[in-house]
Amino acid sequence: MRTRGVPHSRILAGRFPEPTARSAAWDQKGAATYLDDRAIWWKNWSVSDRDHDTSCASCHTTVPYALARPARAALGEPSPAFPETELQDDVSTRVALWNETNPYYPDQRFGLPKSSESRGTESILNALVLSNRDAQEGHLNAETKKAFENLWKLQFTRGDGTGAWAWLYFDLAPWESEGAAYFGAALAAIAVGIAPDQYASSTEIEGQLASLREYLLENYADRSPFDRVMLLWASSELSGLLTEEQSRLIVDGILHLQNNDGGWSLTSLGSWDREDGYRPAPGSDAYATGLITFALQKSGVSPSQKNLGKALDWLVKNQNPTKGYWPASSLNKEHEPTSERGFMLTDAATAFAVLALTYADP
Repeated sequence: MRTRGVPHSRILAGRFPEPTARSAAWDQKGAATYLDDRAIWWKNWSVSDRDHDTSCASCHTTVPYALARPARAALGEPSPAFPETELQDDVSTRVALWNETNPYYPDQRFGLPKSSESRGTESILNALVLSNRDAQEGHLNAETKKAFENLWKLQFTRGDGTGAWAWLYFDLAPWESEGAAYFGAALAAIAVGIAPDQYASSTEIEGQLASLREYLLENYADRSPFDRVMLLWASSELSGLLTEEQSRLIVDGILHLQNNDGGWSLTSLGSWDREDGYRPAPGSDAYATGLITFALQKSGVSPSQKNLGKALDWLVKNQNPTKGYWPASSLNKEHEPTSERGFMLTDAATAFAVLALTYADP
């Protein structure tokens, strides 16, 4: 299934059209302000502090922020927001000092094999953040090439995980749970696919990329719906990853899980039952809906299609009218909704809601 005629770089670089009725119905400035404020909070939060005056990248706050925040041009902003450039500078520092920086979670403090998990995870997130930046600028920078070199050196070359990377596991769904290495591998494929200068066609990565493709495709039909959503997104960026028929079948399966109100539920996308018995509130949530609506559009499903129209309308209706965010609840623990940790899934939900709504206006 081919992506409809909207260049990826347009979404990332912020070259947006005149507002439509739907785009005028949600608070773009409020969403941008919320995302900026949360990126600043993460940078200043002591828990995120790492060596060399840097912070760790996170799947819930800073990486979704890096992907979504370039919509600034639609808001009339002439340059990147400060938190965005600060995040990119942090990543650049850690890439440049790769052999000197400590793992996010060293074995000495967190036990084996947290150092290797940390390095594998960080190598992917670093490459994604910098590749995303370079996609806007139209040229692959030397530090981004270095980030990819770090990434490929840590790719597994034998065993069950061949083609993937070590990935952080803390029994925290959906990003640090059993099997989440697949999520990480999909992000790696996206990083490669969006990289400018035809990086994905480079002969020097031909073998590693073939191994990554093979890993992502192995028994993919038996994987969780969440994994298949990530595969669909990755296939929209990395040419030839899925056939048109494979993509269609994944899309059909995802649409079958849509709720009557137009949204999707994260709880329906995987088996994340906890031993402590905690279960999040049922019903549609903004993270699942934003991610899926974005991935479906990237795969070629038109926003004028009935299911997508309902999903986009759900997103418009469920933005917080005063704070600008899209609320979402943790799969792992009931947090006070307005606490620092309580906003983490909301951060990702808001970023993907912005991506989905922005992409809907070709």
